[in-house]
Amino acid sequence: MAEPQETKYFHHDLKLSAKSHPPSTTFAAKLAYWTFGDPSNPAILLPTCYGGTLATTLPFLYNPSAATPTSSPPIFPTTKYFIIVVGLLGGSESSSPSNTSPHHGTNFPHTTYEDNIRLQHALCTQHLGVTHLHAYIGFSMGGQQAYHMSALFPDFATHAVCLAGSARTSWHNWCFLEGPKAALTSAADFRDGEYEAPAKKGVRAFGRVYSAWALSQAWFRERCWEQVGFGSLEEYLRDRWDDFQFDANDLLCMLWTWQNGDIGVYHEEDGGDLGKALGRIKARMLLLPSRTDAYFPPEDNEEEVKHLKDGKFVVIPSIWGHLAGGGGGTKEDNEFIKQQIAQFLGISR
Repeated sequence: MAEPQETKYFHHDLKLSAKSHPPSTTFAAKLAYWTFGDPSNPAILLPTCYGGTLATTLPFLYNPSAATPTSSPPIFPTTKYFIIVVGLLGGSESSSPSNTSPHHGTNFPHTTYEDNIRLQHALCTQHLGVTHLHAYIGFSMGGQQAYHMSALFPDFATHAVCLAGSARTSWHNWCFLEGPKAALTSAADFRDGEYEAPAKKGVRAFGRVYSAWALSQAWFRERCWEQVGFGSLEEYLRDRWDDFQFDANDLLCMLWTWQNGDIGVYHEEDGGDLGKALGRIKARMLLLPSRTDAYFPPEDNEEEVKHLKDGKFVVIPSIWGHLAGGGGGTKEDNEFIKQQIAQFLGISR
């Protein structure tokens, strides 16, 4: 986790996409962000993921304080790069059901990746004076945003890195998300989203269902909870998953965005053909899935890279499932990610 910084906010009247609910309406959006370094240096944008915060978003890539005594230095020192970390709509820091009046709770719009990307692009170009990104790098929902930025603004980022994400949310991925969603919305304290006190039972149920999918069968078989200091699986679940610090409606807002992720919607003439959408991308892309990811299996990226003009596909050799792609795996996983991104961008170490 990165050291706490002063969170800044970019306020922007955002025209929601045609796929949002309600569609094509103007929404007074607030984008939470951090910046590090000099804006004259090459810009690197890092978006948050599902359940991520500005502080937890890939700090090992840029923050020396996130390093361990045995890890290598960050590949993006803030003396050489301008780092921009941005919060996902619905993610509790940017505009979300939990913090937006009069669009509180169930009155908050269903927002798309397009809405997020257009808001981020406006932050960069209209407020920060950044007209071009050296790289856009994201994990999970952040990785999907890397695809959407590359599809919507093909000349904006030279490089894009998708860590454990995809260009289109698969039907299996969509269906997995229905499980924790049902656990949350069925809880007595959820009250159809109109709860007055936090829906703690619903959020706890959500976390328990979500936890098994975040890791791999091998992780459980090898009792990897012991590697992070827990005497039992139950202790690990109570500490890492029961106290999920997110509002219930925020979780559902982000989940809707995730389930509806698809870069194939931007050109009607392509008829939803994902291959054609991928072929339009100009950015050099690095696809880094985790070998044991149950959300975004490597096979999805392996098929996508066939259609990219300039794409590279490398698998993270980890049993830490989906978590391996975002810094939640082992130090070896993080070192592998840094090595691959540095090599892709031509950074000498």
